[in-house]
Amino acid sequence: MLRCVRLLCLSDIHGRADALSAVLAVAERRGYSKILVAGDLCFPGPDPLETWRRLTQMQAILVQGTGDRALATLDISKVVPKSPYERSRLERLSEVRTELGQLILARLGRLPTTHRMNLEDGSELLLVHGSPVDPFEPFCHDMTDEEMAALLGDDPADVIVCGGSHVPFDRMVQGVRIVNVGSVGEAPGGEGAGQGFSHADVTLLETSIAGVEVEQIAVPLGKAA
Repeated sequence: MLRCVRLLCLSDIHGRADALSAVLAVAERRGYSKILVAGDLCFPGPDPLETWRRLTQMQAILVQGTGDRALATLDISKVVPKSPYERSRLERLSEVRTELGQLILARLGRLPTTHRMNLEDGSELLLVHGSPVDPFEPFCHDMTDEEMAALLGDDPADVIVCGGSHVPFDRMVQGVRIVNVGSVGEAPGGEGAGQGFSHADVTLLETSIAGVEVEQIAVPLGKAA
């Protein structure tokens, strides 16, 4: 019997502890060995501290996303908002910083931008928010193979687990399997930020000496989740 390891792969939680709980409930019924999270953990949702605590309690492997870097490093005093939306985002950024506190902000700032791990079949997995060329520039589902190839770089690994664009997909480009795991907290198709999202994305990778199997699941959240 093949030894299989199931990896729970998430991204773009955006401080939505309710959505995180929903995907974890589904994953726990299926079983998993490790949790990989491709960034954008705490901002701008309503539960940044609860989200961070849940992830760290489960010893999730985390990489830094765009929102995580902004929380840790952005100098708000030097940013001039160009619209009411930008002003509200800056205000929320300040609120989330206060809720998280300096210790957690420092830990967000120290998160690696990539994480590599060996799989059972001898291949290598790269966890990144965006892409190997730029950890903050994501692969998008509507890119051509040529556009994706330009983001692979010189050492992309055999399997890339990423997020950033909020739309899940599983593509093979130049011999590299690119698995975008979508978004837990801001999956498209809902009513918009702060209005309730209809589903959360979760990806399960089952690895063995026979290779890697990918299952992508949309977890319903309900109207007011």
